[in-house]
Amino acid sequence: MAGVDGVARLERSQTRKAAEVLARAFHDDPFYVAILPREESRPRRLAWFMERMLRYGLPYGHVYTTRAVAGVACWFPPGHLSPAVRDILRSGLSALPLRLGFGAYRRLTDFMKYAGTVRARCVPEPHWYLLLLGVDDPYRGQGLGGKLIQPVLARASEQRVACYLETEEERNLRFYARHGFHLAEEG
Repeated sequence: MAGVDGVARLERSQTRKAAEVLARAFHDDPFYVAILPREESRPRRLAWFMERMLRYGLPYGHVYTTRAVAGVACWFPPGHLSPAVRDILRSGLSALPLRLGFGAYRRLTDFMKYAGTVRARCVPEPHWYLLLLGVDDPYRGQGLGGKLIQPVLARASEQRVACYLETEEERNLRFYARHGFHLAEEG
């Protein structure tokens, strides 16, 4: 495993720490605030959710971090966006309604349907999907986010395959533009 700035694949033993980093990074993100509006329970629920997303991402996606787990990028390769029932069960995502609450689960599934429609419209061809990119507060603004997404951006460039993501933060648009993304749709 590389140093703080060196990027490598996330190891299963790092999953919980990585989920905690993502929970802190997304605590005030408008999407997660809308899904989990109760601020006092958001850190716990968000950490649980992120851990399940990473558990799904490890065997089916490409999850990158650093030795210190200062940030995390979770990508899904072309054709791996719809989990099978066995994958949902294995990752623990089947407990979403109970662990997040039924209201949060409904808001999440409504967004996922909407986002799926937008994604299909914006990138109908096979593409890499950046599900999560988060950097812990002490490491923000040091270029780590760019380093975390670079392995897949390079691979996608070699393969001549598009990359796609959603962001709810306007301030993120400049960061992603510096890495070759452009705004496909606002919603």
